[in-house]
Formats: sequence, C-alpha cells, structure tokens
Amino acid sequence: ETYHWRMAHEEYDGDMQDVYCKEFIQKLNEKSNGRITVDLYPVGQLGDAIQQCELLQNNALEFAIISPGNTGTIVPENQLFSLHFLFPSDWDKTLEVLQTSSALNEMLGQKYLDKNIQVLQYWTEGAMFWTSNVSLKNPSAFKGLKFRTMQSPMIIAAYEAYGANPTPMSYAEVYSGLQLNMIEGQENPSSAILTSKFYEVQKYLTDAQSNLYMTCTCVNPTFFAGLPEDIQNIVLEAINEMYPRSFEIQDELNGVAVEKMTAANPDLIVESLTEAEHDAYAELAKKAYDVYGKTVGTDGQAILDKLLEEISAIDG
Repeated sequence: ETYHWRMAHEEYDGDMQDVYCKEFIQKLNEKSNGRITVDLYPVGQLGDAIQQCELLQNNALEFAIISPGNTGTIVPENQLFSLHFLFPSDWDKTLEVLQTSSALNEMLGQKYLDKNIQVLQYWTEGAMFWTSNVSLKNPSAFKGLKFRTMQSPMIIAAYEAYGANPTPMSYAEVYSGLQLNMIEGQENPSSAILTSKFYEVQKYLTDAQSNLYMTCTCVNPTFFAGLPEDIQNIVLEAINEMYPRSFEIQDELNGVAVEKMTAANPDLIVESLTEAEHDAYAELAKKAYDVYGKTVGTDGQAILDKLLEEISAIDG
C-alpha cells in the first residue's frame, strides 16, 4: 500500500521550517522504500499559520509545523514558550530539557491532544534577535515602541513588561509594516530576519537571547492512530532522527545570517546585551510570568512550575 499525505509549515522556501520539512519528508520516503510521498505547503498556500493549524485539527492536513506563538489562542498553555529568559543559555541543556521534560511531552502534550493536535516533537529555530530603528540595549528604549509580535497573549505580555506597544501582525506583512513605519521593530531568529530581508528596513540588530523561537512538528491524532503500526514506526523513527538534525539546521542557517546581513547592509548596527543589561530585562520579564498564571489557570501554572523545576535540575 502507498501513502500520499500533505504537510504545511509557517515559513517560506529555504527558511528553517522548509529545510526541516523537506528532510523529514525525504526520510519518510526512503524509510518506506518509496511508499510514502508528501506534498509540502509553505505559509500562504493553504492560508496563514492559524488556518493551517485548523486544517490539521480537521484532518484536512496530516502534518504541520505549528508554532506556539501562532496558536496561543488554541492551546493557551503553550504560551509558556513565549516567556523570556526561561530556558538555559547552554544549547545542550536546552536540548535535554525539550527531549526529557514531562511537563512538555506529557502535561502540555495532553493539552494539544485535547484540541485534536498530536505533538510529535518540540524543537527550536534558535534564539531571538530584535530589529529596530533605535538601540534596544536599555529597556527604556522599548517605551511606546510599536513592536510586531505574533498573535500570542503571552508574547504581547512579554513586551508590555518592557513598556512596548506590541502590535500583532501576520508574518507576510512585516516587511512592508517596517518599511511604512506601521511597526518600529520585530523579533525573529537571525536566519528568518535574513531571508525575509527585515534588516534592509531597520537600523539595529540586537542579539537579545531573550527567548527561543519554539515550534513543534504535529500530526492529526485520528489520522495517525489509523495508520498501520509499521507506518507509525517509520514516522516516529524519522521524527527521532530529525531532533538532533533540527539543532544542526538552526546552527547552519543562523550561524552565517548576521555576517550575510552586515555584508548586504554595512550600515546595520549589531549589538549584544551585556550581563547587566540582560539582567535588567530578565527582571522586567518576570511580570509576564505572573500574567501567564492568571491567563491559563491552574493546569497551565502546574505545567510551568514543573518545567521550571526540570530546568533547574538540568541547569543547576
């Protein structure tokens, strides 16, 4: 028997999710000896990120990359990923947290299942960079700044904690929004800033290390449960192999992004936060932790408490 599936992601051709999906699809095809083929749809072809999520929920899509920043209104508890200065700064420790955490893989995973989404894997596209037309080394620079965010209550709360004016906007509109000064800054991993050319219409690029761009590879649970066991195992094997590969992909794409941006725009000013500046932001960010607990209720707070406990045990 042969299988022909559909998969969607939230980015453009050549972006991190696109590279990940193409390698995942290739693994499925090879492991099944050609019996599995998958059509891939970048953002926009089947709607925006939220519409793609809804298609997955309704079994109109078999697989999708679903980022918590886009689905906070669907699975509110996943907004803990949007809290700033949460995960270890050491990549190996972060990898261990994502792979072993019962808070994420069991407690939060069940919240996704309740909404007819099955998480196969959490992974990161790297640490966030900020772009803006003013230096953001001091938190006071955020006061009143029209800062683009995804449609996530917790991302909004994170930037409100700095005094910004968070402005939700679809990814496809960000470049023109920056160009026309409808927004004055935005956050993304450096590779996304490069491929979407946001650096062309901004003066500053800040290596904030404030939070990770988290995403997850998901499948429709009804569809997956209906697959033969050997086909399920092929999917899970491919997913497990993509986990370390996802870190390699983000390192490959992010590692050269800043250099390429400064070469293309020599006037771009690249800044990093000092330890004192980092700590000043981290202190303000705690306000959003309180908002998270009040927003998602006791179940969500229990997930965050458990995750903080697990991070502390790994990070020391």
